[in-house]
Amino acid sequence: MAVNDDVKLGNNVKIFHPHLVNLYGCVIGDDTKIGTFVELQKNVIVGSRCKISSHSFLCEGVILEDEVFIGHGVMFTNDLYPRATNEDGSLKTEDDWYVVKTLVKRCASIGSNATICPGVTIGEKAIIGAGAVVTRDVPDYAIVAGVPARVIGDVRDRCQNSEMTASILS
Repeated sequence: MAVNDDVKLGNNVKIFHPHLVNLYGCVIGDDTKIGTFVELQKNVIVGSRCKISSHSFLCEGVILEDEVFIGHGVMFTNDLYPRATNEDGSLKTEDDWYVVKTLVKRCASIGSNATICPGVTIGEKAIIGAGAVVTRDVPDYAIVAGVPARVIGDVRDRCQNSEMTASILS
């Protein structure tokens, strides 16, 4: 594991245990924190003041705007129809598929062990509950949880109740 030379790091980026991460071909904004055992693939863009917790995987095509929180073990995907081989049995290469992008808007929070399917947009200040599987777009300020993730509330209604928010994310 390593931080490759092709990674573009902003100012004051903190990488916990740089020898235990896998970062290549990505862009990381100012004041962002990256935990241990995180992988950021090529063409991932991470905004400023983000926090990516340990054991998370951000594949090619993921864009995080500023101030996004990624909990432990969050998994992003970028292929709607993954296969190892083509119809003729040959192994697939980069030329045999296209990346389906995912956008996480400003100040969104994604709880531990959530899975984010390709092509979704997670709205500004939205909260994704721990263990949720996000299969479709999440509106701004929405709180979603479950498999598949469903809207269960609105951050603006519950932001005064920090205890409830903490239980959703952990």
